[in-house]
Amino acid sequence: MRVAYADPPYLGKCSMYGHEHGEGGCWDDEMTHAALIQRLCREFPDGWALSTTSQSLRMMLDHCPDDGIRIGAWVKPFAAFRPNVTPAYAWEPVIFTGGRRRTREQWSGRDWVSAMPPVFSGERKGLAGMKPEAFCYWLFVDLFGLQPDDEFVDLFHGSGIVKRSWEAFKRQGVLVEAGETRE
Repeated sequence: MRVAYADPPYLGKCSMYGHEHGEGGCWDDEMTHAALIQRLCREFPDGWALSTTSQSLRMMLDHCPDDGIRIGAWVKPFAAFRPNVTPAYAWEPVIFTGGRRRTREQWSGRDWVSAMPPVFSGERKGLAGMKPEAFCYWLFVDLFGLQPDDEFVDLFHGSGIVKRSWEAFKRQGVLVEAGETRE
């Protein structure tokens, strides 16, 4: 399988990253995000995932194909609570499609993960929006059902945590054997 993950600067947040994030350029307009979704569909028919914000979700879905698209959630047990923002933004949507089909005997995965943002969990601090390792493993195992010999493409390398987590995953071998269940 060949799948991709895209975590571009979120719509309207380009100034937080400058122009050195991932593939560069500014990502503050709808058409740039629409072109990214078209690219994901064209180049990664086995599957892809795209992180976005709850405010941008509706617009992003307008550019997705009608079939096979699902929404996952990264739930943050602790989030930044800001004055005059009620309720707090304590989750991020992940648009995804594809992945390895599984049998009834195999772990089917969840469409959500609960993981502390790195800034609160003690993981290495880095770019705004940096994902925790638990998020990365959720992508690999629960959403895509990846195996170490699959190809995983991180389109926006940012802090490098996704790539480092993928390399660690490949070294560990298969995390959930065929026929094995996970509770």
